[in-house]
Amino acid sequence: MDVVNQLVAQGQFTIIKQPLGFIKALQWIFAIFAFSTCGSYSGMFKMSVECKNRTESDLSIEVQFEYPFRLHQVYFDAPTCKGGKQERLFLVGDYSSSAEFFVTIGVFSFLYSMAALSVYCFILEKYRENNKGPQIDFVVTAVFAFMWLVSSCAWAKGLSDVKTATDPERVITLIPSCEEPENRCREVYDPKVSGLNTSVAFGFINLILWIGNLWFVFKETGWMAAFAGTYVPSQEKQPAPDTFAQGDYAQQDPYAGSQGGYQPDYGQQGGYNEDGGYSQGFEQQQPTSYSNQM
Repeated sequence: MDVVNQLVAQGQFTIIKQPLGFIKALQWIFAIFAFSTCGSYSGMFKMSVECKNRTESDLSIEVQFEYPFRLHQVYFDAPTCKGGKQERLFLVGDYSSSAEFFVTIGVFSFLYSMAALSVYCFILEKYRENNKGPQIDFVVTAVFAFMWLVSSCAWAKGLSDVKTATDPERVITLIPSCEEPENRCREVYDPKVSGLNTSVAFGFINLILWIGNLWFVFKETGWMAAFAGTYVPSQEKQPAPDTFAQGDYAQQDPYAGSQGGYQPDYGQQGGYNEDGGYSQGFEQQQPTSYSNQM
């Protein structure tokens, strides 16, 4: 009991509230529904054979079948309407491969979902270390999504064949005495296959859940950041803006002087003085012959 309390205290059960853990919990639940509704199925149907001689008739021929639907091994006894004799007949078809494949995928999905939830809750940091855990989880999730697609489609086709093979009207055609016009054969009770229809629906629901979970597991792998970083090297090759001031561009500026730029020497050519006239520098540039003439 103390060990259980310690595990519960150390667990990070908030991950179940996040899409990564919540969808995994749904996968665990719906996997149980899928393989249980198929693997635990048992059905039956009834027929009646009314012979010309009523004492030889059998008005309640009951045929039972169940998972894994090896119908060729299911037999029933029907009257021959000839001296009270019975004839043993078998159903047609073996659909165990698609049914067992579907149940197997459901069981393994249940086990993997339970294991993944345990990892999320108790060793999440170890799971995210070096992104190895998410990458393995992504690959396994993709495999299970594909397996659910294949198994659900195969079982849907197998179920259709099972319905056809267990249709009382079709089974009646297997009874030789029903070919005689003086005998009367009819169905009494049809098999109920609503549970099998539900199993197919749960199979495709699991397919949707596993495909949807791929995105949330993919975000944990770190591959998205790697894909986004493929453009970084090309950006680093471009020079930064400050390199124009510090690099060769500044040295090649023909207008840059010793003081950092072009500075025209207006003081040597004169300028305006405080009285609004030109300075002496301008007067010194006047011709000397003009002053001597004055």
